[in-house]
Amino acid sequence: MSGVLYVVATPIGNLDDLTIRAQKTLATCDAVLAEDTRRTRGLLAHLGIDKPVRRFDAHVEADHVARVVEELVGGASLALVSDAGTPLISDPGAGLVSAAAREGVTVVAIPGASAVLCALAASGLATHGFRFFGFLPRGGGERADVLARVADTEEAAVLYEAGNRTVDTLQDLAARHPDRPACVGRELTKLHEELLRGTVAELAAVLGAREAVLGEVTLVLGPRPKAAETTADADVDARIDAELAAGRRAKEAADIVAAWSGRPRREVYARVVSRSKRA
Repeated sequence: MSGVLYVVATPIGNLDDLTIRAQKTLATCDAVLAEDTRRTRGLLAHLGIDKPVRRFDAHVEADHVARVVEELVGGASLALVSDAGTPLISDPGAGLVSAAAREGVTVVAIPGASAVLCALAASGLATHGFRFFGFLPRGGGERADVLARVADTEEAAVLYEAGNRTVDTLQDLAARHPDRPACVGRELTKLHEELLRGTVAELAAVLGAREAVLGEVTLVLGPRPKAAETTADADVDARIDAELAAGRRAKEAADIVAAWSGRPRREVYARVVSRSKRA
């Protein structure tokens, strides 16, 4: 008879947020698979649990996953945890869960803390669903592409970001929809938890005035504001010229101006190409 793979949510800050069910699971499983073994051993020590803890992070190889699945098929009971929050939500583990399920292993999720849901609940911005984007790419065309998808999302959107990149991200988003309502959740559930509300442009200005933004940030964007019915050609062209003068690539300038004006991206891109040739 095969064992069970438990996907266990752990606290994102406040240790009291660990559920009773999660604590019982960690106490009774055969071993714990952890993204960061030191961090998990600290949690188990806090709970008074003595349990083998083994590394299972984003860098494990396929043969490692296969060995773990073999253990589960053989009857082992294993708990999978990430550094904080719910595993597989921008954290490793999807490959193991999929492989275990294919072999008929029972997979049980033990729900609990999640930065996504915590920030959404505190923001009050997700009235009709939301879209989760996880961590943004750090730069280049991939980042610009994701930002364009965020801007095009009509429902609420949730992003993870490091404190030192939060202002840049807010400024990039403000270039597309400065009036979009947003909430910055910093160090959620921790001692210095902070929630800031305002438009994307306002939050970029407030946090940009600080010497530094520290800690982990969850950013919630409210539903996309409806574009004005008509944006004059002259205004569109002026915005295109400004973005090109700021050094934006044609594709990125088109993404920004299309989001700002509400015009079709193809139309805006054609105007960008035309105006860049004149420069």
